[in-house]
Amino acid sequence: MGETEYRNVRLTADAYQRLKDRKQPGESFSDTVERIAGERSLLELAGLVSDEEAAEMRDAIRTREERSRDQLDRYVEELDS
Repeated sequence: MGETEYRNVRLTADAYQRLKDRKQPGESFSDTVERIAGERSLLELAGLVSDEEAAEMRDAIRTREERSRDQLDRYVEELDS
């Protein structure tokens, strides 16, 4: 098995703090960088669905949000009475 190689990386204080804030308990900075670097960007999702499919998704989300708000309003009314 090969020996692990290490590299030094210079970060601004702001960049270091942002990385530190993303670091999870028990995770090394290397682990954090590997996890973050493996995340997908929303830009990579562009073109996966048609405009029509995206509109249908937005409508479904809006409908669900409205139902949730209505349900919450009913609960509040019950509590107030």
